Amino acid sequence: MLPVRVRAPATTANLGPGFDCAAAALDLWNELVVSEGGDPDPGHLGIRAFGLLGDPSGLRFEFTSGIPRERGLGSSASIIALGFTAACAVTGESLGAEQLLARGMPLEGHADNLAAALAGGVCLTWEGRIARVAERLPFAPVAIVPRSRVRTAEARASLPQEIPHSAATFTAARAALLGAGAATNDPQLFAAALGDQIHEPYRARFAPAVDSVRADLPAGAVGATISGSGPTVIVWTRDREIDACVAELRSRFADADVMVLGVSPRGAHVA
Repeated sequence: MLPVRVRAPATTANLGPGFDCAAAALDLWNELVVSEGGDPDPGHLGIRAFGLLGDPSGLRFEFTSGIPRERGLGSSASIIALGFTAACAVTGESLGAEQLLARGMPLEGHADNLAAALAGGVCLTWEGRIARVAERLPFAPVAIVPRSRVRTAEARASLPQEIPHSAATFTAARAALLGAGAATNDPQLFAAALGDQIHEPYRARFAPAVDSVRADLPAGAVGATISGSGPTVIVWTRDREIDACVAELRSRFADADVMVLGVSPRGAHVA
């Protein structure tokens, strides 16, 4: 029954060593209201997603964007999740997160972001599958969001075709720690996981804050990761020291927005 209002979260993908296979939903939202009496733009990403499940003709789509675009926070995955969730609500079709992921991959191309936007919490993805391993993480994500933008294709083009064996070994060990630390909510394992030699060394020029933060961790921080393709950097912080961390980061990165973004256990849903 119309109107329908839906919400979908931002996401932070990779989480360091989980390149293209790990992401967490964040408490930052895009929204969509679908009502009668409109002339939808067939080229809009969210309406294209809706159209994979239902007919958008004659409907009005009102998008509200709370997630900065091209900042590495999964804005496009959120828009796709909005379209799917709205279509399911309008048509009455009930599809699981993995079914929607399969439908959405031709639009998004990055399973990690879309999986977390759909399922919420902390998700691992592989071969079209989703494992939602946790609702929360042991540290709070504090985001440094620059005003500059990064296109995913440009950041991905910076990655080499081959990497040294030592880099693969280093990252595989930390990816194992990441999964274990997230699934068990173990702060020591998660903190030990925050390193990567597969993609972050090559993407650091798109997210220059990451090296600065790692060289001089602010109060309460245990590590930092590039969010998606950048330029946003996530500083993983102890809950009891968030205020001190945020104050220091705002002083050091005055030209960026510093935001406390909790991990959201909810993915896209009807509001």
